[in-house]
Amino acid sequence: MLVIGLTGGIGSGKSTVADALAARGAGVIDTDVLARELAAPGSPAANEIAAAFGSEVIRPDGSLDRDSLRTLVFRDPEARRRLEAILHPRIKRRMLQRLAALDTPYAVLVIPLLFETNQQDLADRVLVVDVPQAVQLERVRRRSGLADTEIAHIVASQIGRAERLARADDIIDNSGDRRALLAQVERLHQRYLGLADKPAG
Repeated sequence: MLVIGLTGGIGSGKSTVADALAARGAGVIDTDVLARELAAPGSPAANEIAAAFGSEVIRPDGSLDRDSLRTLVFRDPEARRRLEAILHPRIKRRMLQRLAALDTPYAVLVIPLLFETNQQDLADRVLVVDVPQAVQLERVRRRSGLADTEIAHIVASQIGRAERLARADDIIDNSGDRRALLAQVERLHQRYLGLADKPAG
């Protein structure tokens, strides 16, 4: 099966593109969704996170306080590494299990930190959703309500825009309106269908 690795900076519109590809029949596996599943209240991952970071990152209902955890790990590289050591192997295992079970023309793995975690080799092609940084920051600010310093920490933890674009096989420019975005999605969908029909190699 043709596998597309979909990535992009925070606020670039990865989920919108993934949803549009899913609506056209692609098999989409979103690692952010997997992370939430794996860290559900009472899960082994949630218990490990609580043990590593303390009860302040757990809400009264047992769910993760994602805002507190995000603030902590993006300010402290060592804390971030500890969290990734808990979650990333579990996410990768579940992603590959879901991928093996797909029966779709092609698969899309939505991995925000695709390059940072060296998972690009899992995909046949890398699709980057891109926006100019000023647009990115405004969208994140509007969507999340995070302070500019918090957003800056998150952006700084990801590879630079120029490097991400240089390493892409396909690029969607999401700086325009929804119609322009969906037109690009449709063109790529048709291209991926054509590539998926070709024999391996």
